[in-house]
Amino acid sequence: MGMVRESQFHVLAVDDSLFDRKMIERLLQKSSCQVTTVDSGSKALEFLGLRESNDPNALETHQQEVEINLIITDYCMPGMTGYDLLKKVKESAAFRSIPVVIMSSENVPARISRCLEEGAEEFFLKPVKLADLTKLKPHMMKTKLKKEGEKPAEEENTILKPEESAVIEILPLHQELELEQQEPMLSSNKRKAMEEVISAGRSRPKYNDITTSV
Repeated sequence: MGMVRESQFHVLAVDDSLFDRKMIERLLQKSSCQVTTVDSGSKALEFLGLRESNDPNALETHQQEVEINLIITDYCMPGMTGYDLLKKVKESAAFRSIPVVIMSSENVPARISRCLEEGAEEFFLKPVKLADLTKLKPHMMKTKLKKEGEKPAEEENTILKPEESAVIEILPLHQELELEQQEPMLSSNKRKAMEEVISAGRSRPKYNDITTSV
């Protein structure tokens, strides 16, 4: 129970460098993860079904059906930085629970602290190593188990409804069973009464050619 295979994890990797994208993709695949790569923060939002906007309420447009268990993004990217992407994801009610990990080739403590305060789970220094990715599994497990934990609750609600209606239907069913049990007794009583009438008619003397008129 509660066992989740690593092959079920889906990671969205975001980096404007083709070399770094291929590197992180290869490392994640070695960790038995499904990987989707994009080269910018705006394309990551597009993949998630979000749009760029200063209004948090305008972020939700159409939610994509593909389940994402983790987003790993470079910090320094043209247009939208990894920090900006992190903020967009955490502002979204639909995706704020997805863990976000930031990567950077620059070790800037203030930058690291800002990302962690905004909600990033980890901050990796490039080049990312396979040992670093072992830290991602607990974060992905949380999202996977959370989604699976919501399913039994929904199934339980759907099961309870038929049971409630079944209780209402059982009551008249008992009455029908009682009536069915009474019917043989009534029919036997009727049969006895008819037999008595027939036997009485047989015991009476028969008179031919008699017409009664008033």
